[in-house]
Amino acid sequence: MPASDDQISILRWYTLLWVVFGPAPEFVAGLGDPAGTRVWSLPVPVVLALVGAVSARRSWFPYALIAGLGAVSFLRDGAASLYIVSLPYFWLPVRSARWPVLLSAAGAATAVGGGVLGGGGLATGNTVVTLVAYAAGTALGLAARRVADRAEARARRLDDELTSTRADLAEAHRRQGAAEERERLAREIHDTLAQGFASIVVLAEAVRSGLADDPEGAARQLLSIERTARENLAEARVLVGTSPQETIAAGSVSRTLRRTLDRFTEDTGIAVDADLADVECDPTTRIALLRCVQESLANVRKHAAASTVGVVLASQPHGVELEVTDDGRGFSVADARGFGLTGMRRRLTELGGELTVTSSPGDGTRVLAVLPIEE
Repeated sequence: MPASDDQISILRWYTLLWVVFGPAPEFVAGLGDPAGTRVWSLPVPVVLALVGAVSARRSWFPYALIAGLGAVSFLRDGAASLYIVSLPYFWLPVRSARWPVLLSAAGAATAVGGGVLGGGGLATGNTVVTLVAYAAGTALGLAARRVADRAEARARRLDDELTSTRADLAEAHRRQGAAEERERLAREIHDTLAQGFASIVVLAEAVRSGLADDPEGAARQLLSIERTARENLAEARVLVGTSPQETIAAGSVSRTLRRTLDRFTEDTGIAVDADLADVECDPTTRIALLRCVQESLANVRKHAAASTVGVVLASQPHGVELEVTDDGRGFSVADARGFGLTGMRRRLTELGGELTVTSSPGDGTRVLAVLPIEE
């Protein structure tokens, strides 16, 4: 099995130490050999060192090392010291435990067998040191392998947990995004289509009851129904993305609000006292101000039983203020559970603004919306 990046890095640095403390001492010892022996005892460690320096990271190098151990042992009557410093080469390039044990055993066998064939005998210090080194190296290698296997298993487990956590987080984000989108659509539908349909229902009931007695009034109300239906159609197209949002509140915010207030008076007969400054603002702010006015007027129509509504739009150093008041029956703000006020408050909060509602039973209602305006 190919070596890992960490193993390759360790092998790269260990090769330098191995050349210094392995083949190099064997070469120095060969300098004192007889002339006939030096022909082999000097080139063998040199060749082994060169092969190790160039190919230590190759998967076949342990087999070349085993052959080199046998050659050096045969020439020097033993290669215990070279075997000891060569043990890491049998363990680092592979991940399984069986092959390192077998390869190091083969290395020990050649380190001992070469000396025996060279006439050194079996019961020598070289044999004892080599066998002890094999036993100790195997024990340490197996222990290190168990630690590495546990660490790898733990890393895999953590990676699986991380993958699962990422998947759960992505699913949570998806669900949160879907919930936020549903909430946004619900708010838009409430502030646009639902209000328009409610107005159409009220106007249709008025037309039905006044068609015989007041044909002219019924005609005006039918015209208002037509305009409201067209506006709802435009709002629906914006919601489904077939029309740009800017078409809802085109032009200045004061003219947009004025049209809405005139329609409200025409449909309900409730007088509106409006003071609308010509405030410059972006389309998103214009739409937010329009929605606040529409929701406030819808609440006046459905709940307040008011005779007069006041609307003030003013520019302030900190932004723009919209105030809608009525002289109706009022309500307890703490007990209010309507979707409209909550939707208005969230819409303004998303734009960095705030909504303040002041009311009490019998004292009318004041709605104050404050929005910052970027220069």
